[in-house]
This record gives sequence, C-alpha cells and structure tokens, in this order.
Amino acid sequence: MGKILWKPGNMVYPIPAVIVTCGNCEENYNAITVAWTGTICTNPPMTYISIRPSRHSYKIIEENMEFVINLTTEDLVRATDYCGVRSGKDENKIVNAKLTLVPGKEVKAPLISESPVNIECKVVEIKKLGSHDMFMAEVVAVHVDDKYIDEDNKFHLDDSKPICYSHGLYFGLGEKLGKFGYSVEKKSQK
Repeated sequence: MGKILWKPGNMVYPIPAVIVTCGNCEENYNAITVAWTGTICTNPPMTYISIRPSRHSYKIIEENMEFVINLTTEDLVRATDYCGVRSGKDENKIVNAKLTLVPGKEVKAPLISESPVNIECKVVEIKKLGSHDMFMAEVVAVHVDDKYIDEDNKFHLDDSKPICYSHGLYFGLGEKLGKFGYSVEKKSQK
C-alpha cells in the first residue's frame, strides 16, 4: 500500500459544521452553515469564519461587522444542512428550518436557542483570500446551555451530541478515545 499524489486542496477533515447567525434586526436576520471556522487565538479569544463573497450572509456580516457562531448537534443536523443549501435572499431560512432566535448580549445578531453553545463575535478584520474571505473576530460573549453543566460546574459538550462535516457528509462524534494528556499520564501507585 502506498501514497497517491493528489491535487492540492484542503484535506483537513473532519471539521465543525456550525450555523452562523447575522443581522442587526428581525428584518435582516439570516443563518448560514459554515464549515470553515475555528480558533485563531486564546488571549484575546479570537475565531474566524470564511464565507464566499457571493453568499447573502457575507454582505450582512460585512455591513454589521458581527455574527454569532452556533454549535450544531445531531438534533440540529437537518437545520444545519438546510441553512447551508438554501439562500436567505429567497426565503426566511430561520423560520423554515424551525430555529428559535434569542437576543445576544454583546452583538445585535441573534443566538439560536437550540444550540448548546453560542459564540458572539465582533469582526476585527476581513481578509480577502480567493474563493472565500476570512472574517477574523474577537469573541465577546459565550452562552452555554445549562443542561450540559454538572453539579461541579463542568460543561459536558459531548452530551449534546455535536456533529462535524467531512467531504460532504455530516457525522456524529462517536465514542471518547481518551483525554488530553492521557498517553503520558502517570499511573497512580496503590
């Protein structure tokens, strides 16, 4: 068995599939599914989303310079797909995907109530890259669903059954394989 040289392209998979909400009032609220997202920096907390300039949400985010990243779950997989393939120019995707919006605290863009984590973001830079432009943003607020917080105040995102995206397919995350540092953890002496 060997390696085959393939054309250059992004092969970093799986990746999160999130629903990004944007807009500054009910008349222009929109939702778009994004898989090009991630962490940029811990301190200050920064993230990014990359969107094609032709997408309806692009202009809304560019105008308002803020958005909300809403993490998705197995229960939200249909809405996640729907918001990625339909255009907010043609319909109200939020209504049609049966999503419930709630106000943010630091941005005018709404949060999705059904999402276990909502990350409010303010754009600090738009980087023109080619097929997609990157909206680099500071995280200004994070909301977590309290039903995933235990009695020790530990957040259990895995209990929400998050999903990811890989080569056009959505997947659940499956079983836990270990925790950070487990491969070098010292065994306790009894």
